[in-house]
Amino acid sequence: MNLVRRFFASATSPQAMSDAKNKAQSIIDENAVAVFSKSYCPYCSASKKLLDSAGAKYKLIELDQVGDGSAIQAALKEISGQSTVPNIFINQKHIGGNSDLQAKSGQLKSLLAEAGAAEL
Repeated sequence: MNLVRRFFASATSPQAMSDAKNKAQSIIDENAVAVFSKSYCPYCSASKKLLDSAGAKYKLIELDQVGDGSAIQAALKEISGQSTVPNIFINQKHIGGNSDLQAKSGQLKSLLAEAGAAEL
């Protein structure tokens, strides 16, 4: 059943794609930190763990748990050029995926502070 749903979800209409792109862009624009993730992804888990350990406040979208998740993921490819998850934005700037975030771990607290996304 899940395979069938995924197959049909991948055939998104132009309107659904436009809606997904607007939704993704709004999430990026309205949140100091936005993480587009999948609940079962170990790289996503590593990114969330790092953000949590840095005291980050972030908007989390689990793409495998929302109805328009595959359309949002396709829209993120247009927005960021990255089709994989996690897809992370801090202060409306595309950070990249887990390896990119891990590489910035030394700068993370200052990036979060600049974005106003660090818990005090």
